[in-house]
Amino acid sequence: MELSKIADKLNEMSGNGKIVIGGFLLMIFFGCAGKRHNIPAYTVSKVFKTDSITTVNVHINIRGTTGQLLLIAGKLRADSIQIKNLEIHYLLPGNSDISMGDHSYYASARLLKENEVKPTDTLKDDAGNVFRIKIFGLNHAQVIRLLTLQPKEIALKSALGRFIDDYNHTVIIPFTDDKNELKIIELDSTAKVVSATVPFKIKDDGIEKWQVTQQGDYITLKDSILAQFSADGLGVPFNSIKSGI
Repeated sequence: MELSKIADKLNEMSGNGKIVIGGFLLMIFFGCAGKRHNIPAYTVSKVFKTDSITTVNVHINIRGTTGQLLLIAGKLRADSIQIKNLEIHYLLPGNSDISMGDHSYYASARLLKENEVKPTDTLKDDAGNVFRIKIFGLNHAQVIRLLTLQPKEIALKSALGRFIDDYNHTVIIPFTDDKNELKIIELDSTAKVVSATVPFKIKDDGIEKWQVTQQGDYITLKDSILAQFSADGLGVPFNSIKSGI
């Protein structure tokens, strides 16, 4: 119930009844407000429409659980009831709104039609809408482990950041060695080095690019955001990651 409607109800009452019922209505209002307050903070940044689906990009600040992502999905559905074929992409800080890569975001949620619902689809919002949620990224505990790895390769070296690759479930660490030479290593959860690269630095229109393959794939690092590009990606990253997230 909106606060203005509560005020109208109170104006129709008098005496003790007004106090008792008014207090009850306020409890309902603030109870509902508290429930809304449990929805994690999010920001809608992009809406992409095709003939078959409407995709909404939502930026979040935490590695939300399935339950938390469902709360956001339910709120978006309630606010956009006219959208029939709704899909949500959850982006972490540093993730790009426009990307050439598959699942270059933390998670997705899709509103299911009645004929699409399977017995395994048990996620429902408060209005009974059924969603299918997939989390591609790592959870908080997994991320903390990766971010705190101390491989011998970077001992006494100057790390330029630690970047969680949610698609490959690895951490990427660019660093400079004793000779100020740039190197990049990638570690899995067991601290095993899965890739090690000495990139070739090039300047392109004032932008420093770190070429990491002979084909021309490259990386940029700006404002603590590492972006990865393929040679034929038309300048659009297939992944972008903020350090320490």
